[in-house]
Amino acid sequence: MSWAKNVWVIVPAYNEAGRLPTEKFRHFFAARPNLRFLFVNDGSEDNTDEILAELVKETPHEVLNLPSNRGKAEAVRVGLLQAIEKDGAGVVAFWDADLATPLASIVNFLEILETRTELQVITGARVLLCGRIIKRSTHRHYVGRVFATLVSNLLAFPIYDTQCGAKMFRVTDALRSSLEEPFLTRWLFDVELLVRLQSQLTNHLSEQLYEYPLEQWCDQAGSKLTLMDFIKAPRELWRIAQHYNLPQAMRKA
Repeated sequence: MSWAKNVWVIVPAYNEAGRLPTEKFRHFFAARPNLRFLFVNDGSEDNTDEILAELVKETPHEVLNLPSNRGKAEAVRVGLLQAIEKDGAGVVAFWDADLATPLASIVNFLEILETRTELQVITGARVLLCGRIIKRSTHRHYVGRVFATLVSNLLAFPIYDTQCGAKMFRVTDALRSSLEEPFLTRWLFDVELLVRLQSQLTNHLSEQLYEYPLEQWCDQAGSKLTLMDFIKAPRELWRIAQHYNLPQAMRKA
């Protein structure tokens, strides 16, 4: 990959001291020395900052320590903005710290971006197919399917899995503009970011977005998502629809 050195991967982390898979990161660093990681410590109350400092020591990777907990949405937004400002950054991504999506999928995403020049966004899709390992709790799977249907119908957005924590973007003016303002919600920022991108593009985002069926995704213990977050999701989705005057804006293509 000719431009792999211009790729930055954002990893938001909040109280991850007990479950951050540091050895997996180290092995990937060694195997892919041209990629750069920016870990965003979102005001953790444990020793996540110390673990991250040790992880990136004597490497080209970086840690951004936020002074207080701002939520995943803001940690990702701030991290993406900082990465975009790096000299020559051409591609940015964000990846969940627990590596529910293996780091190897980063390479798969990059290969697709390199061969499909029309694409702006690659997002992981947790689809259980023969030959793939998708381990997800039953209730989260069905809640996720209901939520995805709400997104598709209410926002007129044809996407299977908006909430997978593995996404990659080309660095464009549209992306920069989409990250200028904080997101409305702490957990549904994935949807909101795609909505913002759509508003900046001439063609419909569905023509420039590729959902990659992940080879492997394993639900990890210790998720920060709670039952209340799932209960609030429809209301938060409606806030996004109201704020951005959807679905009309999504039907302009």
